[in-house]
Amino acid sequence: MNGNNTGVLRSHLTSTTVPQGSWEDSNLEANIRETDTLLAHRYKLCCSRVQTGRPDYTRHPHTVFIPQLCSSRFFHTSYVTSGPILPFKLSDIGEGIMEVTVKEWYVKEGDKVSQFDSICEVQSDKASVTITSRYDGVIKKLYYEVDATALVGTPLVDIETEPGPEVVHEEDVVETPAMSNDEHTHQEIKGHKTQATPAVRRLAMENNIKLSEVVGTGRDGRILKEDILNFLAKQTGAILPPTPFHEIQPPPPAASAPSSASMPKMKPTPSVQLPVVSRPVFTGKDSTEHLKGFHKAMVKTMTAALKIPHFGYKDEVDLTRLVQLRKELKGLSEARGVKLSYMPFFIKAASLGLLHFPILNASVDEAVQNITYKASHNIGLAMDTSQGLLVPNVKNVQLLSVFEIAVELNRMQTLGATGQLGTADLTGGTFTLSNIGSIGGTYAKPVILPPEVAIGALGKIQVLPRFNSRDEVVKAHVMNVSWSADHRIIDGATMARFSNLWRDYLENPASMVLDLK
Repeated sequence: MNGNNTGVLRSHLTSTTVPQGSWEDSNLEANIRETDTLLAHRYKLCCSRVQTGRPDYTRHPHTVFIPQLCSSRFFHTSYVTSGPILPFKLSDIGEGIMEVTVKEWYVKEGDKVSQFDSICEVQSDKASVTITSRYDGVIKKLYYEVDATALVGTPLVDIETEPGPEVVHEEDVVETPAMSNDEHTHQEIKGHKTQATPAVRRLAMENNIKLSEVVGTGRDGRILKEDILNFLAKQTGAILPPTPFHEIQPPPPAASAPSSASMPKMKPTPSVQLPVVSRPVFTGKDSTEHLKGFHKAMVKTMTAALKIPHFGYKDEVDLTRLVQLRKELKGLSEARGVKLSYMPFFIKAASLGLLHFPILNASVDEAVQNITYKASHNIGLAMDTSQGLLVPNVKNVQLLSVFEIAVELNRMQTLGATGQLGTADLTGGTFTLSNIGSIGGTYAKPVILPPEVAIGALGKIQVLPRFNSRDEVVKAHVMNVSWSADHRIIDGATMARFSNLWRDYLENPASMVLDLK
């Protein structure tokens, strides 16, 4: 109890008229001391909560009640310490990328975030990446507007972290791929946030595997230990014991339908919705925009390709047998949940051909003094997307079956349609095929993507009359192919022999079985 309250009490007691015989002078000081002790105890109780009622002094009949003191409100004031405000910096995304464009913010100032919550989406000239939070806390500041350019190593946001000894201030350094042990947990491909247990993440980190490159087979896409081991086996060529696999049931036979006479004729419903084409708007004014993102990357790549002397070679392929084979396998593939197109066959046939002509799966240095023969067949597929030309690649085709290639293509086509292809998918290619025929056209002049040395462009499949071995005119499914090769290290005969072998595999798909591994 403070001295001011004691002084008020004493002055009040001394000024109070005490009736004769109520107590003696010798008891006055004792009663004052007892009142001091009691009020000090009551003061402590009042400080812990708001108290406005009258105290109960029935246990102390000789105590003087002073309403000026005990009827007052007492408040207990607590101070909540806030945590430090940490700048969350844009880490190194890799591939020499030094700047990105902020495409979308998922938070605003004042929002509370937890670890691994999405902060924003950024786009480089390679891919779109979703940046996730490292900390639990509150967003205090956003450093960039949408469509602004953010530099690697500069802060994206300020986060007021929750107080605690576990919060460690981020060092003012830019992480490199070799330093970034948690790169696969804090920077993830947009729309595909990795889900894995700490044990699985540790296994991936010990083997230098990015979780964004692994396809999870667990519930809701969760990455399991078996997924890491299978991915590692594909990288090294090791053979793992087979994992339990649910037997794939063939599609049930169609139920006996009522006769067509009893059913009204209805137009078949298309299984795929046609894309909505927006009506063009003519403004009548010129407009200028800055090159950025994938367009900026295309300028850089095509400028480098101008230094390469291109050798062109064209041929046609009779795909009649392949068309029949795909027709037989299409139902089985769809029963497994995978759409089977012709591209997996084209890609696998190219890989089998590259085994015989490894110089087409090579790269040359800028000084054209050294040739590096690539062990992995990372075959790219040129895609036309709303963001521009993208060339993701299927890794280690030499180790994959036709069905496994189809699975990868389904995944990449889904991501490409929504602009969600990541750096892992768009880098590391060693050979490329362009399926320009899916849009139209027969022949093309494909441009090599440095540092690769060869590329092929596939025309549309046409039904044309051809002569068979008995000089009979028959209906044939014909596709034209156009090859381009780096004429500094690849001669025309090598390109022609590779094309002939690739064509033989596709015209006689049963022959591919002999060379499949």
